[in-house]
Amino acid sequence: MNELVSKLKKSYPKLKFHASDSFYWSPETKEIFYDEKANGKINQWSLIHEAGHALLDHKNYDADYMLIKLEIEAWEKAKEVASSLGIDIDENHIQDCLDTYRDWLYKRSICPKCSNKSLQESDLHHYRCFNCHMRWRVTNSKFCRTYRISDKESRKQEVLA
Repeated sequence: MNELVSKLKKSYPKLKFHASDSFYWSPETKEIFYDEKANGKINQWSLIHEAGHALLDHKNYDADYMLIKLEIEAWEKAKEVASSLGIDIDENHIQDCLDTYRDWLYKRSICPKCSNKSLQESDLHHYRCFNCHMRWRVTNSKFCRTYRISDKESRKQEVLA
């Protein structure tokens, strides 16, 4: 992994890397975190993908669909970077990664009452059903299990708290 980090630093001297236990881009610190003990193609692709986020100067996303857009952009950039380094990224791997975000978005958009699929409201932690008009809140984390709490349930929890 350190050899790839060195190549990326040489090709893109403005990028900052920090050893960690996982791969991610931090828009706040402008650093790419990577697992220096990781081996294999998939881990190399992960590092290059995070470099794609960095090169595109991706910020935090405002709406759920924006996360998928940022991920697609980062993978497209990663393919360019990988090509310049003589590395091929498997398209099936890219689609598998994107599927995790698609699945996450799909689960969040399902109405807890009638199972209709809906869109996020301008209040980014809420969705509203087009069919039954139920409104529900979702967590703001993309790393945890999908929770959908109806506003009615949410108000009950707040009263009990």
